[in-house]
Amino acid sequence: MKIKITKPDATLFEGDVKLVQLPGTGGKFEMLENHAPIISSLAAGDVRIVLPDGAEQKFAIRGGVVKGQKNELLLLVQ
Repeated sequence: MKIKITKPDATLFEGDVKLVQLPGTGGKFEMLENHAPIISSLAAGDVRIVLPDGAEQKFAIRGGVVKGQKNELLLLVQ
């Protein structure tokens, strides 16, 4: 699935991933390919992504929102 993680002043990551773990305001949750459409608020914490080759990356955020549908995720974060 495709993901774009963006802050007001820069894009942190854009590309394909096979898994994303997010710090939701109600607790951590993961999204995989073909996830149901979602809009959710995000709390402070780490966004963890797993790339198609298995490599992992983490991004510290102070909060934000995620919108996902049709294997495309957009994270607007602080």
